[in-house]
Amino acid sequence: MTGAGRHNDITDVAGIRVGHAQVEGEGALSGTTVVLAPPGGAAAGVDVRGAAPGTRETDLLDPRNTVDTVHAIVLGGGSAYGLDSASGVMARLEDAGIGFAVPGGVVPIVPAAVLFDLGRGGRFDARPGAAHGMAAFDAATGGPIAQGVVGAGTGAVAGGLKGGVGSASTVLADGTTVAALVAVNAVGSPAHPGTGVLHGVLHGLPGEFDLPDVVEPAGVGAALARHAGGGAGTATTIGVLATDATLDKAGCARLATMGHDGLARSLAPVHTVMDGDTIFALSTGRAAAPDLPGLFALHAAAADVVARAVVHAILHARSIATPAGSWPSYRDAVRGS
Repeated sequence: MTGAGRHNDITDVAGIRVGHAQVEGEGALSGTTVVLAPPGGAAAGVDVRGAAPGTRETDLLDPRNTVDTVHAIVLGGGSAYGLDSASGVMARLEDAGIGFAVPGGVVPIVPAAVLFDLGRGGRFDARPGAAHGMAAFDAATGGPIAQGVVGAGTGAVAGGLKGGVGSASTVLADGTTVAALVAVNAVGSPAHPGTGVLHGVLHGLPGEFDLPDVVEPAGVGAALARHAGGGAGTATTIGVLATDATLDKAGCARLATMGHDGLARSLAPVHTVMDGDTIFALSTGRAAAPDLPGLFALHAAAADVVARAVVHAILHARSIATPAGSWPSYRDAVRGS
């Protein structure tokens, strides 16, 4: 491993673009994030580990099934309602002539996963739809990307602390890039409730994280206690891994599996009955297929970049208060402010 890419985010994988959109108006605290593949699409896989997922088109990513490439991945708030954001992304891709060719036109392939943030802004019906998918598509950039309380992470909460979107990348010794983007919305905590230390910091690069001094470690435990008692399906961390290494659908699915190791390193507990934790993986195929040692290094780095992306999500988050509740940022919680 040689270090992070230029932006230290998922757009360091050439051809990947990311856009965010938020639900606007009084009582709103939700949004959508789109990860766009290069115009020709990308091989993709998925691994769903949480017990309460909200997903779309994941069966299509089974290596036994027909379509080999996807054109975008959508991550969103709004629970199952938020899956409608993918329809807006499909519309934009169709307008651009991008999709799976069929007689008379194209069908864009846009898998999606959602997290639960319903009502956190005060209004249960303030959730993303097709228009927000279009807005996220229109805002897509090749980086650097916004992190924290944006897009799919707008209404996210992690162990009672404010969650959000985070991203990180790694360039391996052979020049291969692997990167992750996550929206962290977990029942479990990203920090140890006794010491206040973020679980994922052990997997960071030297000097990567701008960490606050932990003055009040009990702030993490207090946030976790306030957050306890949610129902099934009221959390979920979702994300996308991307690499320029050439992988097929089965290889992408294995990469996604390794990404879940990164969640286990940075959130405790994870993959619970209250979470629908889902990770997608994309391969743009712009670099060579790895040999066995290269594949080992790619898998190890995938777990690390997910753990690092979780830390960035938490460090970029800011405290939020709405009529439905208040959620301190990690920085404010450990400073006692």
